[in-house]
Amino acid sequence: MKGDIPQEQKRDIRFADRTATRIWQEEAAPGNPYLATSCRCHGYDLMELLRKRSFVEVLFLLFNGELPTTEQGQLLESLLIAFINPGPRHPATRAAMNAGVGSTFPQHILPIALSVAGGSYLGGEEVEQAMRFLRKNQHGEPGPLAAELLRSAARPAEGDWHIAPGFGSRFGSIDPFPQLIAAEYARLPASGRALAWGAAFADALHSEGLGWVATGVVAAALCDLGFHPRAGAGLFQIMCAPGLLAHGLELANKPVTAMPFLDEEHYVIPEEARNRKI
Repeated sequence: MKGDIPQEQKRDIRFADRTATRIWQEEAAPGNPYLATSCRCHGYDLMELLRKRSFVEVLFLLFNGELPTTEQGQLLESLLIAFINPGPRHPATRAAMNAGVGSTFPQHILPIALSVAGGSYLGGEEVEQAMRFLRKNQHGEPGPLAAELLRSAARPAEGDWHIAPGFGSRFGSIDPFPQLIAAEYARLPASGRALAWGAAFADALHSEGLGWVATGVVAAALCDLGFHPRAGAGLFQIMCAPGLLAHGLELANKPVTAMPFLDEEHYVIPEEARNRKI
């Protein structure tokens, strides 16, 4: 009935009394518990880490709780170098360049670009999905799975086809750069099952003009290094952040004419949009 209004009830939950983390420990400063005199990352003193360890080693430690082996550190460092810049054709780089030339405050260029770099097309979301795809399938045979996907999936009428997360075409062809990087990683001692399976899967797709895309190589390397898929998107953003910022700052003091603008010949409004009534 209209008058039957349920009575409000207090939520039967209890929040934590204070923030807790297993990652970081701080020693409170005398007289001010909000300041720290020392910090430990997974038990390792930060001052000792900065004196004796590299950024790559501490990055690995932060997410995995242990320092990497020499071989793991080599693969992670190579990954950070190879994908330090997604290149001027990547949507995230274009976002950074447009933000820079558009007189965006410098501190806002990187966040704008990273929002695009976290996306589902050649971005962090695809890295995470590719990691889940590899973890699910890397114990099976890549050839039959590739054949099944090619048989059951419909190729889009236009644009690139990512038949599986991290695998597909780029500008209508196989992107040679990810294939080169994956082959280079295959020779590194820390290369494991995910990279090997991914290489075989990519080979099985080559006849259809498909192969590794950059997000797939990143995903496979992160899997072999023991990272969880939910960290994949953010780690990819960390990798490409320097290149995105550099491209944005490069155009920060230039006029808007420094970037291309679509001319009238190529500015096409679809017929259905022309006839749409407001």
